[in-house]
Amino acid sequence: MPEKKNKLTKADLLRKIQEVAGVDSETAFSLYGEFFKEIKTALVEGRVVELRGFGTFAVKTRKGRVRARNPRTGEPVKVSNHGVVVFRPGKELRAQAWSVLS
Repeated sequence: MPEKKNKLTKADLLRKIQEVAGVDSETAFSLYGEFFKEIKTALVEGRVVELRGFGTFAVKTRKGRVRARNPRTGEPVKVSNHGVVVFRPGKELRAQAWSVLS
């Protein structure tokens, strides 16, 4: 599990919004909530969310399968087709992430 100092939490983001926007905690919380609500709404509607310089969120259909197993009984369980959210990092983010690993 990553160390606490290597995590960016919701509280960290809210503090940064307060600092940068110069708003109170209630306003920062509202801005944060509305931002993610819009992303969730768009994904549920089947739209692609493109944040230039950061990346793209989309919902892809994952094919159903029978290979899944009930952990208690070991019996095969049929999983039907379902949507999963995928994230593709943008070119800038991908380049910066690679430079961290180098």
